[in-house]
Amino acid sequence: MNAPTSFPDTVPAVDTAPLRRFVSDFAALLDSTDDLDVILDRGGALLARLVARDTWLPDEFAQPSLERYQQYLLHCDSAERFSVVSFVWGPGQATPIHDHRVWGLVGVLRGAEKVQGFQPRDHDGALVQQGPTRDLLETEVEAIDPREGDIHRVENAHADRTSISIHVYGANIGAVERATFRPNGEERPFVSGYANTTIPNIWDLSRTA
Repeated sequence: MNAPTSFPDTVPAVDTAPLRRFVSDFAALLDSTDDLDVILDRGGALLARLVARDTWLPDEFAQPSLERYQQYLLHCDSAERFSVVSFVWGPGQATPIHDHRVWGLVGVLRGAEKVQGFQPRDHDGALVQQGPTRDLLETEVEAIDPREGDIHRVENAHADRTSISIHVYGANIGAVERATFRPNGEERPFVSGYANTTIPNIWDLSRTA
């Protein structure tokens, strides 16, 4: 009898099962309802469970860049009903003022973020702050609801270390035409794309067979 073939150890460094469960549960949620209030409420609870444990995000999707914050695609629904991304913020990095044009959920996995909302002024369209700057801390989740205004600016709350947040959007967010804004309200269209060319293989269940 031939000796059994020996294969190299290919067990991943992290267990992505929590991400797989999240994706499956979120798809089931969208199958069950199109009520945005329910999606944000129940989806927010699912995301809170995901970011409560910092053990599942592969290192290659947690790497900062010296140039700018990074947006890594972790999963996109086959019908593009939702996408899941990791935002990786180097020390002090920030977005421009921008919008989303779809619903979203943000949960902080590591570190913290500062979020400032804006809204256009009625008489001239210039942007004014919508409430005070707020801190989004580790394990906390926040909803983005276009019905209430979705223009904001986000920055790493830490000047000396990386922060990471997990975002869920109601579209393939890297392909959505959105806008950045000047303080006077002038819009500049942009499509964000993604920092990565590969995504985590969360569906290889042979490792647990």
